[in-house]
Amino acid sequence: MKINVGLVGYGLSGSVFHAPIIHGVEGMHLQAVVSSDAAKVNKDYPEVHVFADIDALVAQSEIDLVVICSPNTTHYAYAKKAILAGKHVVAEKPFTVDTNEANELIALAREHKVQLAVYQNRRWDNDFLTIQSLLETGMLGRLSTYEAHFDRYRPEVRNRWREQNLPGSGILYDLGSHLIDQALYLFGKPQTVWADIRTERDGGQSDDYFHLILGYPQLRVILHSGSLVKLAGPRYMLHGDKGSFVKYGLDPQEDQLKAGKHPGDSGWGEDLPELYGKLSTEVGGLPMEAIIGTLPGKYEAFYEGMAAAIRSGEAVPVSGEQARDTIRIIECAVQSHREQRTIQLEAQ
Repeated sequence: MKINVGLVGYGLSGSVFHAPIIHGVEGMHLQAVVSSDAAKVNKDYPEVHVFADIDALVAQSEIDLVVICSPNTTHYAYAKKAILAGKHVVAEKPFTVDTNEANELIALAREHKVQLAVYQNRRWDNDFLTIQSLLETGMLGRLSTYEAHFDRYRPEVRNRWREQNLPGSGILYDLGSHLIDQALYLFGKPQTVWADIRTERDGGQSDDYFHLILGYPQLRVILHSGSLVKLAGPRYMLHGDKGSFVKYGLDPQEDQLKAGKHPGDSGWGEDLPELYGKLSTEVGGLPMEAIIGTLPGKYEAFYEGMAAAIRSGEAVPVSGEQARDTIRIIECAVQSHREQRTIQLEAQ
């Protein structure tokens, strides 16, 4: 069964993170794109139909799946249009601007019997896949701290919607969605949330720095992102009662996609050996250090899973409920920063 896909938006997200992946997944067909720049779309995909707005797209009976890559403030309205038209939906992260919107979309998708998923692609980063595998071995013992960074050096404020003073803009909704989703996937919902959020660049209109601490009974999850980090430290640091794991570097799939590579190409998702993570532990009371080879990243796994969900009713790769929980943590973080206190999730 061929799945015809309609893509809403052809900026960085649509043209780099979605279209090439969709195009490469067996049984998926990029049928149409909503864009104001038809020439740009047809330069990459000459046979694709280009529509001026989402209403024209969802009116096409042959479209099975609508993928929403437009600005964050449009996710709710566009997803609702697609669901009401009987289309399956993938929304780019962040899912919605608030949990009320997320809950409504989840209920609508259930009512109309369509699949709803959110593109949290960094669950398939090579380093995160490696961390999952390492935790399953139990080599770190009982984990005490998990620290993840998504730092950048971008001292100049750019004129784009992600950096404007708009609902859902700023680095917490952008990069924070990735780090929070990864943490919730590994450890479930925390008991507490504490956050420091600020604008650290001159002329900034939205937050470009955050430091979150998610509290679990015997674990602290530290999530951090800054925009003035010229020399980045480790991407991940995990410490348990049997050892530690430290990993530098960022998954290469984003840069590979920007360079025109596709899943299946030589070196796809593979790490540089010099960036492999370092494990420090003990064996028989003797200290041991080991280099842990990084598993290959696999962004295509999301759309492979989405295809299976549409064809046979399997669970979607990232559910609306999971993505809604990420938005809830963001809301708690904003509340924590505003009120200068730790938020107890049980009381929400």
